[in-house]
Amino acid sequence: MDKARGTALKALYETDIKGAYSNLALKRLLANKQFDSRDRAFITELVYGTVTRKLTLDWVISRFSKIQLKKLSRLVLQILRMGTYQILFLDKVPPSAACNTSVDLAKKYAKQSAGFVNAVLRNITRNKDKINLEDIDAGSTAMRLSIKYSFPEYLAKEWITAFGEDFTEALLLSLLERPDFSVRINTMKTSKDNLLEELNKNGIEAVNGRFLDEALYLEKISDISSLDVFLEGKIIVQDESSMLVTKVLDPRPGEKILDVCAAPGGKTTHIGQVMKNIGHIDAWDIHEHKISLIGENAKRLGIEIIESSQRDALQFVEEAKDMYDRVLVDAPCSGTGIIRRKPDIKWKRKKEDFSSLVEIQKKILYNSSRYLKPGGVLVYSTCSLDERENEQIIAGFLSENKNFVAEPLEEYLPQALRGKKGINEGILRLYPHIDRTDGFFIARMKRKN
Repeated sequence: MDKARGTALKALYETDIKGAYSNLALKRLLANKQFDSRDRAFITELVYGTVTRKLTLDWVISRFSKIQLKKLSRLVLQILRMGTYQILFLDKVPPSAACNTSVDLAKKYAKQSAGFVNAVLRNITRNKDKINLEDIDAGSTAMRLSIKYSFPEYLAKEWITAFGEDFTEALLLSLLERPDFSVRINTMKTSKDNLLEELNKNGIEAVNGRFLDEALYLEKISDISSLDVFLEGKIIVQDESSMLVTKVLDPRPGEKILDVCAAPGGKTTHIGQVMKNIGHIDAWDIHEHKISLIGENAKRLGIEIIESSQRDALQFVEEAKDMYDRVLVDAPCSGTGIIRRKPDIKWKRKKEDFSSLVEIQKKILYNSSRYLKPGGVLVYSTCSLDERENEQIIAGFLSENKNFVAEPLEEYLPQALRGKKGINEGILRLYPHIDRTDGFFIARMKRKN
């Protein structure tokens, strides 16, 4: 049996049956180094692609299966999804290979279904050219986009209402694409020129960031954990959208800063880097197992001014009142802006989740605002595309807290972003199909003296 496809099936089984996140299942299954880089890339593509396109794949399979999908075992359904994904979306895989290897998987894990799997996938292969995702007969625009781009219908419907049909379709398409591999240069340990030289010696191509000098995009690589430049703390994986949060916060050497939802520490260490390791940063997070990640990242990068501790941002800490020059609230959110990286999000996140998230975000933002000194700066960010978690949170906070005002962002942003709508109102919105970054929202406010 094909070991690569067998491993991909195991990862898909864990995500579908056990509720694991696909990135964590992959990380565990690929940890033993039994596969070369080519196999690892193929396994990752199979898993992410199948999870990402799940609803579209189910629509196609249902047209060629005589058995309703809900009556199939979930393992057989995963084999069919993975096979169909290869037939429809992987040009480098011959359809015959996709069929044969899927039948082999069925023979090993669901022997009685091998003939059925063969029949369905051969039928899809024969009719491949007739499958037209541009001509889906659906009851509504939201349902058509849901099937075409493999998204929950409720999300497509809500985004059409918020953004319009054309914007939503472009956004959905962008969220199917694989994100570029972005890293931040640790300027405390190296320069861009020196880093580029080291990467080049290792045969790794890199291009400049789209907005920031400390950003680089690495090409044809997906894992840098064994590279010397990573182990020595010269780079850290971070999207440019996330780096822009620190730019908006604008920390200064010598200040006392609080990051209330800090793990795993990407933004926290960036703040320390901009502060040139002078001052103090308190990094809080509710999850005990994530606190160590902040310390590990800080140690590797050589940032010594970070003190991490377990705190629940929903609980106000009286002794921290009026203590900080700047406070960052990178709030827990729906994560709809990072679906390219974590496609499971769109299937795990439910419509009813948003209202409970909003209440959490409101309370965390209110608590965090009380930790600021008069004249201090408060930055709120999410990796969400939903206005309820973003603009509405900020508008509500400012209307209820008259001692805070929004601050224009122009002076804190690179030239390419200064003309974006909302900048004068202290708001930056980033979208994958427009800015080629993760979807992100950043707002800056100031406490009046």
